[in-house]
Amino acid sequence: MVNKEIGYIKLERFAETSYHEFKTALLDLKKKGIKSLILDLRENGGGYVKPATEIADEFLEADKLIMFTKNREHKISNVYATAKGSFENKNIYVLIDENSASASEILAGALQDNDKGIILGRRSFGKGLVQQERSLGDGSKIRLTVSKYYTPTGRSIQRPYEKGTKAYYEEYLERYESGELQDSTKLKINDSLIFKTPKGKIVYGGGGIIPDIYIPKKAERNLEVLDYTSYTGVLSRFVFKELDTNRKFYNNLGISELKNLEITDVLLKEFKTYATERALVFAGADANLSIKKTIKAEMANQLFSTNVGFQILSSEDEMIQKVLTLENNSL
Repeated sequence: MVNKEIGYIKLERFAETSYHEFKTALLDLKKKGIKSLILDLRENGGGYVKPATEIADEFLEADKLIMFTKNREHKISNVYATAKGSFENKNIYVLIDENSASASEILAGALQDNDKGIILGRRSFGKGLVQQERSLGDGSKIRLTVSKYYTPTGRSIQRPYEKGTKAYYEEYLERYESGELQDSTKLKINDSLIFKTPKGKIVYGGGGIIPDIYIPKKAERNLEVLDYTSYTGVLSRFVFKELDTNRKFYNNLGISELKNLEITDVLLKEFKTYATERALVFAGADANLSIKKTIKAEMANQLFSTNVGFQILSSEDEMIQKVLTLENNSL
């Protein structure tokens, strides 16, 4: 619960069990009385497509088109929503970023093209190929692209591949170099690929999902380093070491006491030294408050649950704070 009326679910990947896990979480939040839901698909690189369409079905009315595929022979296969949706008449906010791909884009695109909810964040990765795995005689396997995924308005999720693999990945890297991740005015939009939703909202093709509301990525080097400490496990190992060293003190803390705990400059310095010894160097004092809050959130993850850790981090999460602003303005 972000607050008394807004629930939050983060989906890290689309696995075989993801829909059932999502539905369990959603039902639990509904029992608590939520009127709005934040679905966080940031850093979600995709996975199985079926759970993505099943989750989209929870928000869309019966017979709404979720997505379709088209092969080289232009044969089209549609996927429609059913009447089973349990969150059709409530507010939905979807968070995406440059690493949201494949099934994440199918889900975000299905909602955006059906005028359902609001998509916030940055342009998604742009991966929309349907691939089949084929076994070869020597025991090896290859993946063949057999069709592409399209959103309900007809947008191809896949970024252009005609110039080859190298150009495909270089285009992704250009987002960093061009400043697109920090400045929406530098976002390259293909004006020749304009589509309209049923309510007349303009959406653009050309690969990836462009959010309804752009939220820039902070351009602070120390935040990038902090992200790497999370990805590589450096942060979690440091926190475990700290908790284990002072186990008696931390075991006596309640949730509210941990939330109010001061992360000292001494502990911050120890963490920076620990990271530097592992080739992750923080430069200067930029983002020190964010680093301290992230350390505390990881303590909460290990002492209590990831839910408590999220509650600590959410106050600095710009996308979540934007959702709160939108909700307040709608009252």
